[in-house]
Amino acid sequence: MYWYQQPPRSGLKLIASSTSWRYNSYEDGYSEAKFELNRESSNYALMTIKNVTPQDEAMYFCATSGH
Repeated sequence: MYWYQQPPRSGLKLIASSTSWRYNSYEDGYSEAKFELNRESSNYALMTIKNVTPQDEAMYFCATSGH
């Protein structure tokens, strides 16, 4: 599962990715302290944004891969 952020008037930015084995990988500038990922199974994924501020205003997307 891949999680993206798209701030206003900007392109997509990859936040993090997670596997069905519960391994999370964060891109530079993003961390679990702000974006908590929960992947309990291959059919369930949740991202929680902690301590939301006006700078977090964006569209957020998730995507999955076929393998």
